[in-house]
This record gives sequence, structure tokens and C-alpha cells, in this order.
Amino acid sequence: MTNSPESIALGTSARNQWRVNAAQCDLIRAPHVSQPLHLNAQPQNVVIDAARTALIIIDMQNDFCHPQGWLASIGVDVAPARTPIAPLQAVLPALRQAGMPVLWVNWGNRPDKLNLSPSALHVYNGDGRSVGLGDALPGAPCHAAQNHMLQAGSWGAALVEELVKAPADISIDKYRMSGFNDTCLDSVLRNLDIKTVLFAGVNADQCVLATLMDANFLGYDCVLLEDCTATTSPAFCWDATLYNVRQCFGFTCLSTGFLP
Repeated sequence: MTNSPESIALGTSARNQWRVNAAQCDLIRAPHVSQPLHLNAQPQNVVIDAARTALIIIDMQNDFCHPQGWLASIGVDVAPARTPIAPLQAVLPALRQAGMPVLWVNWGNRPDKLNLSPSALHVYNGDGRSVGLGDALPGAPCHAAQNHMLQAGSWGAALVEELVKAPADISIDKYRMSGFNDTCLDSVLRNLDIKTVLFAGVNADQCVLATLMDANFLGYDCVLLEDCTATTSPAFCWDATLYNVRQCFGFTCLSTGFLP
């Protein structure tokens, strides 16, 4: 009897692979080894499985967080939006070392804006004459051809320079408040066999909360990292975000719980 040819791993994620050869497809995934991690959280302490947890960082990009970005150009104080930078710098090495995938979900429109409805455009250009999604942004520190608000590949859609994407990190463009709407985010998380999602970024009461809520609706366990999240909205918006996350959609904790 001849030996069967050696099987080959089939799948882009090591967490979700078949073993295949010409004679057989082995659909049994590699055994899952849990890595329990205890967190001091609200409204209750939680135990998560670090081996099935990912971090999503939302909109830590120039147009929202840089003093010369779009938000600052319309008179918004972006200092609060920069407060997650230092905590993220501190916690990212620990999360990566623990094997947690890191996903950067940034607003990055199509140049032709064909996937954006009038209602989406109106949020940032209510009078039709303001600088809105994809419009040229005067004064940004880059070449004029790249100088379009929240356009994929532009300076405004790029991460702030203080936060560096590691080679293994994953980038996903979004086009709405929620990072799940009309994107591949859910497919990527499921292919990575993720059950728990940590959330960080800006603005807490808008894009972060919308993405967290959609994650909850899709069945993910949600934990908001309070010190890695911020908003330029009034303080009552931050308070309402914490209340709603703890009451309805998940848990909140500090990122220091992940540090040795």
C-alpha cells in the first residue's frame, strides 16, 4: 500500500486551517489552548481567554488626532483625542507578546466616494459648503494631492506618527461610524477565531461605541479600555458611553491590567 502524500495546511490563519492532500481534507482545527486572564473591570470583574482575544484600535489617525488635521481645522481641541497615545504605546508590546492580534480600523474613504450616501456625507458637511469626507483640506502638512479628508492612502487617514503599526498588525478601512458596516472586519475576526474584543481609540461616543455595539450584536464579548479611549465631545458623552457599555454591551477596564 502506498503512503498518502503529505498534507498541507490550507487557511490564511493558523487558528483556522484544514490539512489537505489529493486524497483527503482534514477539517479538524488545531487544538485550542486557553490562556485565562483576570481583569479588574466594571460592572464585574471578568476572566478572558487571551488566546481568543484581539485589540481593535479605532481612528487614531491624523485627521482626528493631529493639530493640523481636519478636526483641528474646524476649531475642535484635539488634545483629548491624543490622550490614548501614551497608554497604547505602553500596552501594545504586552498584548502583541501575548499573541493578541492588533487591528487598526481607520476611516479611509474611496476616492470617488461611491459607497457613501448623502446621509453619511451630511454628517461632516451639513451645509454642502464645508470640508467634508474626501474634500481637499487646506493647510495639512503634506502634498496637496494627498490632502483629502479621511481618504484612504491620504495623510489624514494615516496613523498618528506616535503609534506604529507592527508587521503582524492588521489594517482595515471603514466608511461609517461602525467598523463592521460594509467592511471585512467580522470575517477577519472570525477567521482568527476571536471571541473577545478589546476596544480603544476615538471618538468614544461615536465610532468606538458604534463598533463596540455592532460587535456585541454579532456575539463578541466586548471590553472597552478606558485609558486607551477618548472623545472630543462634552464630558457627559464620555459618561454616557461608560454607562451604556457597562449596562448593555460589555465591560470596561484599564489597560494597566494587561501589564506585568
